[in-house]
Amino acid sequence: MQLFYNPDITESASQIVFPKEESRHIVKVLRKTEGDLLHITNGFGWLFTAKISVADIKNCIAIVTDSQKQPKKREYLVHLAVAPTKMNDRYEWFLEKATEIGIDTITPIICDNSERRIIKTERFEKILQAAMKQSLSCYKPTLQEAIVFKDFMEQPVLGQKFIAHCEETDKKSLKKEIKPNQDITILIGPEGDFSVKEIKQAIQSQFIPVSLGNTRLRTETAAIVACHSVAFVNET
Repeated sequence: MQLFYNPDITESASQIVFPKEESRHIVKVLRKTEGDLLHITNGFGWLFTAKISVADIKNCIAIVTDSQKQPKKREYLVHLAVAPTKMNDRYEWFLEKATEIGIDTITPIICDNSERRIIKTERFEKILQAAMKQSLSCYKPTLQEAIVFKDFMEQPVLGQKFIAHCEETDKKSLKKEIKPNQDITILIGPEGDFSVKEIKQAIQSQFIPVSLGNTRLRTETAAIVACHSVAFVNET
C-alpha cells in the first residue's frame, strides 16, 4: 500500500483535491488514472480510500469511498525534547527514524551550549510527513516550536520525566527506569551537552538524570537510542 498525506481532510469529506505538486506525482510519476484507488491519511489517525475521478497533473481529484479511524498502536505518549544539531541533516535523520520507531511529540530545545538556534520547521515537517507515509502510519508526530530550555522547564509535563546528560554524576540507566505503558518525556542536549545549571534546573523540576550507555553519543544518536529504549521496554 502507498500512503498519501493531506492534513485538510476531515472524517466527513466526500472529495479530495490534491495540490499541484502531489497531483503531478500521482498522475505523471505513479501513472495513476481515473478509477484507480488511493489511500490517504490526514495525520490524525484517519485512513481514507478514494477513487480518482479526475487524473489531471495540475488538479487531481478523488472521491472518498471509505474512511476509518485507525487505532493507536501504543497506550502511552512519547515526547522527546531534543536540542538542534549543528548540522541540520543530523536532526532530520533523527526525525525520520524516531517517526518510524514511534514518537508523538518533538520539541527542539535551545540550550546554553546550543550552536544552532534557528529552526527550519517547514523542512522538518516534510521529513515527518515522508517518514509517516513510508512507515504506513496514520499519525504524524507533532513538531513543537523551538523553545529556550528554561521556558520548557516552566511548562507542565505529565508522566515519566528524564534528562540524559554526560556529566560524571549519579545517574540511572534509562532502560531500567522506564515503566511500561506510561507517558514519557526525555530531554536530549546539544553537542556540548547540557550545562550544569540546566541539569540542576531539570532535577529541581523532578526530571531523573539517566545514562544511555557506556559511550558518549551524538545528539541525534542519543535521541534515537532513547526513543528505541522506550519502544523496546514496552514490547517486552
